Amino acid sequence: MTKPQLLIIDDDESIRSQMKWALLADYEILAAGDRPSAIEMFRKQKPSVVTLDLGLPPQPAGTEEGFKALAEMLEDNPGAKVIVITGQDDRKNALTAIGMGAYDFFCKPIRIDELKIVLTRAFNLANLEAENRRLQTGAGADAFEGMIGTSPAIQTVFTTIRKVATTDVPVLIIGESGTGKELAARAIHRLSSRSKGPFIAINCGAIPENLLESELFGHEKGAFTGAHMQRKGRIESAQGGTLFLDEVGELSPALQVKLLRYLQEQKIERVGGREEIEVDARVLAATNRIPKEAIAEGRLREDLYYRLGVVVVTLPPLRERGEDIILIATAFLQRFSRENRKKITGFTKEASMALDGHPWPGNIREMENRVRRAVIMAEGSRITPADLELEGPIRRLEESSLKEAREEVERELVQRALARHKGNISQAAQQLGISRPTLYELMEKLGMR
Repeated sequence: MTKPQLLIIDDDESIRSQMKWALLADYEILAAGDRPSAIEMFRKQKPSVVTLDLGLPPQPAGTEEGFKALAEMLEDNPGAKVIVITGQDDRKNALTAIGMGAYDFFCKPIRIDELKIVLTRAFNLANLEAENRRLQTGAGADAFEGMIGTSPAIQTVFTTIRKVATTDVPVLIIGESGTGKELAARAIHRLSSRSKGPFIAINCGAIPENLLESELFGHEKGAFTGAHMQRKGRIESAQGGTLFLDEVGELSPALQVKLLRYLQEQKIERVGGREEIEVDARVLAATNRIPKEAIAEGRLREDLYYRLGVVVVTLPPLRERGEDIILIATAFLQRFSRENRKKITGFTKEASMALDGHPWPGNIREMENRVRRAVIMAEGSRITPADLELEGPIRRLEESSLKEAREEVERELVQRALARHKGNISQAAQQLGISRPTLYELMEKLGMR
């Protein structure tokens, strides 16, 4: 397997050599001692991650050359992760570099074990962003109406969509609010033989019950007060295409009976009419309720459930999609940055951690709204937790001692890993980069069961 390339820029040859030998097992090392050679190597080799000492010749005691190098690299590749390495008294310069778009900063002397952790995160984020760009420009993203993701959970959904799209059976899509049920329905329609026909969507929970029957089945002139003309319903309008019934569990029992009859006979009667009208439309339905619970509560007819759910597609909540969280957030960031004509290069490390740790009760819809607001409100080149209105871990630790801060960060990372892997110790330890016994010891030290 090819090692990822890491560019080390430092005027001190001994430091370059030390870092090279410490990191050679994991990375292909590129090294440069001044700005011109560093920029030439950056443009030629295109490494995704760089460490940069701000003090470069001809003024190694200053920062002008380092800032120039940072600006040139980010102009060539705004997605590059540049980790600035400075002296202990250069914190102000380091923060300036972060404001310019640097990924992170380290103070000398360098602790290699800590640097390795930051490098791993930087490469992971760079790889996710690259995968996102590939998905956005490739056939996969287009075929799924903008649905992106590399997690096993969402890939299973994509596989199911491909299979059911080639058939004409009804499909029931189950998922929490905001998980993209209509996107999944549109993907099935686009990949089906009905793709040239209409896609008619109706939210059964958004229309008053007294109007819903007419909306679905249409009505004849004079059928009720205000019915001044004949009108086709949504089912008829889907002739030759696909009808998508969102929140189908909100239909009244009487309308569920009428819908069941249509599914069985492919015929409808308009409100106030006596003529049977044959309609050839595929039905896709969605609900954010657990069907068996809705049936037990009497909200959903069991026979309708089995008629609609010939195939069931279950969309995973965003909190269970792992690395897709940053992938999707980055896709929204790029889209809204273009729409608002703002030059935003990515998320700060704290923002990425906040995104990863948030439970996302509103799922993708919530993320879309948060990132849109963040792009509009952001003043810097990178999105912060405050821009997202998410609490970042660093803010909570400002008043803590070093020992308390370290324990708080460790506790938070362990809790997130365990939550992501549903308590599986082996998988959580693997994500954290430690052994199972070490994770047990860490949990005991933190007072965690």
